[in-house]
Amino acid sequence: MTRTLHIATYNIHKGFSHFNRRMMVHELRNRLRDLAPDIAFLQEVQGLHLGHAQMHDDWPEEPQHEFLAAEFWQDAAYGRNVVHDQGHHGNAILSRFPILRAHNQDVTHLRFERRGMLHCAIELPGWNQPLHCVCVHLSLLGLSRRRQMDALARHLEADLPPDAPLIIAGDFNDWNNKASDMLIRRLGVHEAFGKTGGIPARSFPSQRPMLRLDRIYVRGFTVRSMSVHHGQPWARISDHAALSAHLLVE
Repeated sequence: MTRTLHIATYNIHKGFSHFNRRMMVHELRNRLRDLAPDIAFLQEVQGLHLGHAQMHDDWPEEPQHEFLAAEFWQDAAYGRNVVHDQGHHGNAILSRFPILRAHNQDVTHLRFERRGMLHCAIELPGWNQPLHCVCVHLSLLGLSRRRQMDALARHLEADLPPDAPLIIAGDFNDWNNKASDMLIRRLGVHEAFGKTGGIPARSFPSQRPMLRLDRIYVRGFTVRSMSVHHGQPWARISDHAALSAHLLVE
């Protein structure tokens, strides 16, 4: 039975560096493979962009989640959230283990800010029930975030047994730390960096993080170790730091 998991969450900024100065999707793939999580939760993943494909000779032909996962992660799922005349982007989950099913739920509150949450059920060796993983990217506005977190909680309350193993990770844009109370109370999760006084890690901007935007919440696991991947070389890739955690099944 698989008893340990290495997971990571990363807002990849559509494969471009801070302020969109450089296309970084190839270095991004190398860094993710060096980190080598069992499951990666990715936000701002470019499914298609015709303009970038024309401007950059080395722009991947396949969607970014397929390009990143190829020959390293067994399975990948993508949830399209934002659609425009050049293409679309959204959230993705890359997994070393089979993804049994994937569902992308639209949690948009304001039409100009499309948001979704990608829910995957993943089969782990020796487990008698699937692991549920949810990748989120929430609103910049407080009222919208509260509504989106309520939608997340209602979806999981209705869809899962209360003791089902669960990981929720992504970019919560929750600098004032309002998410934890609702998710802990309603879903019984705990924040992976909660050992540091219950305060999530600083993850933005990636060169010298000051804001606590990115999170990992877990249920059914003990957090063995956690890391914030910031500064060089990570700060060349995205404006967010990557977070990772080693988990032990309770």
